[in-house]
Amino acid sequence: MQKLFEDRHRLFWLLHTLGWVGFALISYLGSLFQEMRSAYWIVVTLDAYAGWLLTIPLRYAFQRVWHWEPWRMMLSVLAVAILIAAIWTVFRNFNYWEIYRHGFRPDSWTQYFRQTTVGFYVLLSWSGLYFGIKYYQTLQQEKQKSLTASNKAHEAQLKMLRYQLNPHFLFNTLNAISTLVLLKESDTANKMLVRLSDFLRYSLYKDPIKKVPLQQELYAANLYLEIEKVRFSERLTIIYDIDEAADQALVPSLILQPLVENAIKYAVASQTCGGKIMITAQKFGHDLLMEVADDGPGMVISDGLPKGESGGVGLVNTKERLAALYDRNFSLVLTHNHPRGLKVNIRIPFETESTDETNA
Repeated sequence: MQKLFEDRHRLFWLLHTLGWVGFALISYLGSLFQEMRSAYWIVVTLDAYAGWLLTIPLRYAFQRVWHWEPWRMMLSVLAVAILIAAIWTVFRNFNYWEIYRHGFRPDSWTQYFRQTTVGFYVLLSWSGLYFGIKYYQTLQQEKQKSLTASNKAHEAQLKMLRYQLNPHFLFNTLNAISTLVLLKESDTANKMLVRLSDFLRYSLYKDPIKKVPLQQELYAANLYLEIEKVRFSERLTIIYDIDEAADQALVPSLILQPLVENAIKYAVASQTCGGKIMITAQKFGHDLLMEVADDGPGMVISDGLPKGESGGVGLVNTKERLAALYDRNFSLVLTHNHPRGLKVNIRIPFETESTDETNA
């Protein structure tokens, strides 16, 4: 039964058929009170069957107008309902005259459209039930997506603590601070401690479920990179190219963290000469485009993700989070950087705090 309700296609056919069967039963029971002859059940059955056939196209018509403006959608629904009601009324009158009145024909062809208003009310009821059920299903789907996004966000936070704030990272950072203290570079050591503290605070207390402005996300990524820059010194070069229009765009919290860490691990730490990391972001139409690129040795890419375990877990988790938050309206693509290295491109809808509040 649960599978039936989750399958929209099968659920439509079930409710569609049950609805017209119910219409036929109610019409037949009504005819008993009016003392109609027993042959009337044939008329009722044919009327219901004609209605069943004629309302099937309504489903596909309503799917096309589903995302239209409310006024356009309402006018379209009314127009289509009147048209189908008129056609259905012709069938009903013809069936009634041909079967129940033994081939009777009216004097005027306009009589075929008599009681179109009744058919219009029936079609309007069908349309109301269709949209009501569809809105309910959409609401339930959005609730499910919200729960999934919440679970993925919490999972991403835990994985971030596991991968980014692991003992290896803390050991290297604290070791670098210890070295600075021994060299009596107390100012640099203090700055590094402050950055580490800020990064830990952001990672632990920032709600990963909520979206944050890109400027804030870049601040967190920069804290991490500044800590790593002390470790690698001149071996690490960081370049930012952020479009001013993209600064306040909302992005999932900590979405850049796995990408930046992969670039450090596989492009900078693995090379004796170090490497360069470039972070870019820009608004493109109704989308926000982000890119994390490096000039490292690159990776073997398979199905849009690194082949093997290199960076795969962090990237898969990032893709799952984006899917939970944006459904199919996003992309995460890995490409080779020219002349060497790897690029990770993310495309998500461009949103700001004002548009997010409006959508809410």
